[in-house]
Amino acid sequence: MISVPTQVQESRAARAVREVFASGRPLTYIRSAEEQRVSRVLREVSENIGAPVFTWSQTEGMEGAWSAREALDFILSHSGAGIFHLKDFHEAMRESAEVRRRLRDVYEQAADKRKYVVVSSPVRFIPEELERSMIFLELRPPDVVELVAFLREETSATEETLNAVARALQGLTLDEARYAIRRALAVSPDIGPESFPALLEEKRLLVNRSGVIEYIPTETELGEVGGLEGLKTWLLERRKLFQMRDSLSEEIVPKGILIMGIPGCGKSLTVKATASYFGLPLYRVDMVEIFSGRHGKPEGAFVAACRMMEDMAPAVLWFDEIEMGINSAESGGEQGRIFAFFLTWMQEKTKGLFVAATANRIDLLPAEMIRKGRFDEVFFVDIPLEDEQTDILKIHLKRRGVDASTFDLSQITKFTVGWTGAEIEQCVVSAVTKAKLADRAVTQEDLILIAAKMVPLSRTMKEQINQIRGWAFERAVKASAPQARR
Repeated sequence: MISVPTQVQESRAARAVREVFASGRPLTYIRSAEEQRVSRVLREVSENIGAPVFTWSQTEGMEGAWSAREALDFILSHSGAGIFHLKDFHEAMRESAEVRRRLRDVYEQAADKRKYVVVSSPVRFIPEELERSMIFLELRPPDVVELVAFLREETSATEETLNAVARALQGLTLDEARYAIRRALAVSPDIGPESFPALLEEKRLLVNRSGVIEYIPTETELGEVGGLEGLKTWLLERRKLFQMRDSLSEEIVPKGILIMGIPGCGKSLTVKATASYFGLPLYRVDMVEIFSGRHGKPEGAFVAACRMMEDMAPAVLWFDEIEMGINSAESGGEQGRIFAFFLTWMQEKTKGLFVAATANRIDLLPAEMIRKGRFDEVFFVDIPLEDEQTDILKIHLKRRGVDASTFDLSQITKFTVGWTGAEIEQCVVSAVTKAKLADRAVTQEDLILIAAKMVPLSRTMKEQINQIRGWAFERAVKASAPQARR
């Protein structure tokens, strides 16, 4: 029986390998491009179960055994317990029937004798005759425990700082984490709060190279979102539950929200504010890139992106214009399969991932997407009311260094009836630009003159907006009104 010392915190990767060994299986295949990390994990398991590690490679051999056949003979003749790490052994298995036969001998003779053979390789190749004898593992990115242990070797920071840095680096490989740390050390000789911008910038570059997931740096606060008090209240209530997720059952931990509505009314801004308010990094899935074909089949690229994000958790995952990439219009095609996977994934994903989806063409959203259980709540963002427009005006004036108290905002909002938040912002930007060109301060007259000339979206797209409102009337909670049960 393999036991783990209670005083040692075990990494997720080591636990996975140890549990395989605990079953008595003598043959394990680990696919990973991080050969050094596999060695680290095996050393961690070795310390836990009290079995030494022996390593073989084509160039270095193992205890005098140079060929693949000699390595297997050494394993069989070894009298005690041991973990035998065979690097890139897939080539020997591919080329030699004798090696494949000898591995089957190892399987029969080493079972239940605390001899554990681990083949590691960046590619998967398990011969047909060994498929039922060899268990396959693919290492997920290192967890916080593994990253902290790694960081202790790289820096001399405090445990509190190490844990904070490890959480910031989740989702990266150990090699990638090493480069991120070195970039941070180039900014400051000691790892601390001042190092985090460099760490996050390195992570942004590494994550963005996938082409389908984008790291979005954001410091947007909820106070920078005008109106939407119903949605804000919901977020205020759910943040506490999300922070307590490790001690709560999955059914009450917030899964995510779907924000639908009229373009330019603050959906994207709300997502960014949600990430800041929850204190989590924000990642956006680019559905256009997924369907571009540049990253393989869309179905595979989408599944890989979702799995990758689970390794990044805790985080907020943003699906922008979700209706354009995930719908059931082609139930037998690629979009249909992506849609089916997404529904199941939303039910089963890790508790540390909060999904925020936004949609404009809500008529494209199938009923299965918006039923309870997929998202915690579906919010409808309408054109802001008069008091919300006043809040939005104040926010945009303040953001540009203009004192809103010097204006009669109620007078200005008479000209902005039916305007979206984006249109109000553009009015402020135009007024500020006009004042700058004249080398003077912004005046109320600037705002009113510009507002009087603008034609709002609610007038040019009146029929479409009424259709959106009609669709959402019985299907969503109004983001602007106090939250009510549907």
